[in-house]
Amino acid sequence: MDNRPGTADLDNPLYYLENMETVIGWVLSHHADLLIREERDRLSAFRELSVPARALLTRMVMRTGELFRADKLRYPELGVPESVALEELVTGNWVDTGPVLTIDQLFRLYTLGELRPVFAAVLQEAGWPKILPKGHMLEALRQSFPDARPLADWLGTAVNPVVCINHMALFDRVRLMFFGNLRQSWSDFVLVELGHQRYEPVTFTPDSRAFQLRSEVDLYLAMHQCREWLDEGVPAREVWPEVPAPSDNAWLSSRRDRLLLELGRQAERQGDRELALQAFGAGGHREARLKQLRLLERMKRHREAWGIASRWQAQQLSDAEAQGLARILKRLASRLDETPPPASMQPPIREFTLTLPKPALGSVEVAVQQHLWRDDTPVFYVENTLVNGLFGLLCWQTIFEPVPGAFFHPFHVGPADLTREDFVARRQASFDRCFACLQDGSYRDRILANYRARQGTTNPFVIWPVITDEVLNLALGCIPPADLERLFRRLLLNIREHRSGFPDLIRFHPGNTASGRRYEMIEVKGPGDRLQDHQIRWLEFFAGEGISASVCYVRWQDNRVME
Repeated sequence: MDNRPGTADLDNPLYYLENMETVIGWVLSHHADLLIREERDRLSAFRELSVPARALLTRMVMRTGELFRADKLRYPELGVPESVALEELVTGNWVDTGPVLTIDQLFRLYTLGELRPVFAAVLQEAGWPKILPKGHMLEALRQSFPDARPLADWLGTAVNPVVCINHMALFDRVRLMFFGNLRQSWSDFVLVELGHQRYEPVTFTPDSRAFQLRSEVDLYLAMHQCREWLDEGVPAREVWPEVPAPSDNAWLSSRRDRLLLELGRQAERQGDRELALQAFGAGGHREARLKQLRLLERMKRHREAWGIASRWQAQQLSDAEAQGLARILKRLASRLDETPPPASMQPPIREFTLTLPKPALGSVEVAVQQHLWRDDTPVFYVENTLVNGLFGLLCWQTIFEPVPGAFFHPFHVGPADLTREDFVARRQASFDRCFACLQDGSYRDRILANYRARQGTTNPFVIWPVITDEVLNLALGCIPPADLERLFRRLLLNIREHRSGFPDLIRFHPGNTASGRRYEMIEVKGPGDRLQDHQIRWLEFFAGEGISASVCYVRWQDNRVME
């Protein structure tokens, strides 16, 4: 049976401890086999600490870094002096009160006013002024103090100790197995992930776990270290040998692709073009392919770029990829005397212009909505919410299918692999069943059932305040299922790119029982505004599919304000 933890009450002053215990309990319950015995024993020992000691350790773990000044640990909610809780943590080997410190660590922990008297003589002897800013003072002293030393050797024996967490790597490993990433901090978890939201219950089984082996956790940690080195400015050439080999784990392979994309970017910025080409070519990230081709162009390796681009053209592409690839092939064809691929001909985008009084309040979209509204043809400002919402309601069970690497804990807004390239492929059979509902007419019942049963539950596609009963019923009554299928299939080609760019307004014609269209979408552009690329691509798609859509260009009447 799946024991689903609850969320902590933020009115509880020790809410953060409750959340930490939730994390540790979840990991021990679902991932104990991925921990070595020493780690399991250590986490069990955490549970045996007194409440004040557990709370103080949790506070330190959730803060940045591993070093803390004992005199700055002030948490009145502990109920005992911090020194009492700290003594218990020292006894249990959770913290060390005598770490050696580098001069950089010392400068991070202490203020300029505290450090100036300590180094005044050294600075004076070296000919530096006494009033150097902190950063300049550190630069001036760094070469003279290359080695780490105990705090007493830096500041004398009268100062309060510095505390170092002894098992931060274990807490990072636990955080990774709970979140599925190390991007989210403990504070994110406390303040955001466990907010007062309703989450879709996902069945957690051993087979649905993202990590099946301890080596896979180690692989993630190795990739995370590579990314940190890149972020810290370590040259890409030095990081490249440390990038782990490819993995059979699909979601870890996706993370490796993103690492290689970033390494390639930095290698290119650093002038190491050959390494950039290697990195772009070694990964499978969709952005890497265009970057590889553009770099080959800049290096005048046109024949090589032509071969890669020609092979890639035969694959299924998103609109942005197809557009970028077509431009590259056209340029290469002219240089190589090759025949460029035929340009795709798109029907023209429909346009019309309205001249309206400028509203005293509100947006241009609302002004157009109010102008076009008729009781028999209502107009709603939905932008990216309606089509996404209908998709989310139809495919709810598929979106929350417990695919390995999709869900790590019970508090997900949506699957972690939502924007990965294999998101659809890993759920293809389930998506096929959703589209079958559009074809056999059962989609209305499925959408309405999910709408009623999951009202208020988080979903990455559904914005509940916008999907009202009125809008939903009009949409289901006026938008043909064949159109919904076209829209949803395009959305799935590239979720990251295609779930934005929809027109601002939708106008329904519920009384139109003839064969004509019963809805139309309208993109609104105020004076000086223009269409963006992703909006143009959607409008071209609508035109090509025969879906009624247009652009409304608004002009303001001179010296008239609409009250």
